[in-house]
Amino acid sequence: MRAMWSGAVSFGLVSVPVKLYSATTNHDIRFHQVHATDGGRIRYKRTCSIDGEEVEYADIVKGYETEDGELITLDESDLDSLPVATGHEIDVIEFVPSDQIDPLLFDKSYYLEPETKAAKPYALLREALTDTDRMAVVKVALRQRETLALLRVRGKAIVLQTMLWPDEVREPEFDILDADVELRPQELQMAASLVESLGADFEPSDFTDEYRDAVAEMIDRKRTTGDTRPAPVEEKPADDGDSMTDLLTALQRSVEAARGGPAKKADTAAGSDETPAPEKAPEKAPEKAPEKAPEKAGPEEEEKPKTRARRSTKKGKAAGDDTAAEETAPRRRTRKPA
Repeated sequence: MRAMWSGAVSFGLVSVPVKLYSATTNHDIRFHQVHATDGGRIRYKRTCSIDGEEVEYADIVKGYETEDGELITLDESDLDSLPVATGHEIDVIEFVPSDQIDPLLFDKSYYLEPETKAAKPYALLREALTDTDRMAVVKVALRQRETLALLRVRGKAIVLQTMLWPDEVREPEFDILDADVELRPQELQMAASLVESLGADFEPSDFTDEYRDAVAEMIDRKRTTGDTRPAPVEEKPADDGDSMTDLLTALQRSVEAARGGPAKKADTAAGSDETPAPEKAPEKAPEKAPEKAPEKAGPEEEEKPKTRARRSTKKGKAAGDDTAAEETAPRRRTRKPA
């Protein structure tokens, strides 16, 4: 059992270092809501009632609606400004008779374990409560909130019993309770006789949760008869991966796409000495390679030599000769084998 809080019980000049443990547990059999067809878990989304959109936790604030219909919202900064109780001391306010405590005020129970050096003052407080048949009314800060509580004895342990605040207990406002009811002495005697006939000493171990036992028996029966199926394993969506991995994948695909076409065009253009004109973009011209293409030059091809000639006439001629030689060379190679 893991301690959930540590501090000290302080009454008068006596301080008892203690640790706090939950005294109760819940043994209810809990079910999940699943899809009857495939067994998938049913999930709930946080959606806005106005636009129907799903809302992230970061966009959620606390809101209080007044009786006249106004909404007041509180963000984290507002909540941080509230007084927070963070003390680690159980202060005894007063010792009251046990029969004056209404069990309706009881909330949750916790065991107090004394530290090694506090065994004697712990036992002293326990025996004092038992001998005087009293409980200690205390205040303690749990989960950053101050709460009202009691110290009472259960066996050899001291129990911290948290309590509801008085204004949290409702009053039974039933008009029928104020009606005058006539009870005859014979009826009162018969009721008392019935109570005496069912009288017994309370033993908590004599009582069990029959509904929970029936549910557990049903589950075991279905398991032994083979009325089961493997629980489905949810696949994580692809977009849950690492953002850096997704970025590297995208970059790799971009590089592969660039090498397939546009990269080659860029390399060809970068290898020439001259900046290609924007209109010289078609890639189909080298594939067709018409034989009469050198003789019938298009308007674009006629303008380019002129532009070169303006820069340098000699270079233009040399470039034209080289181009003609490269275009006629393949014809001479094809004629030799023939």
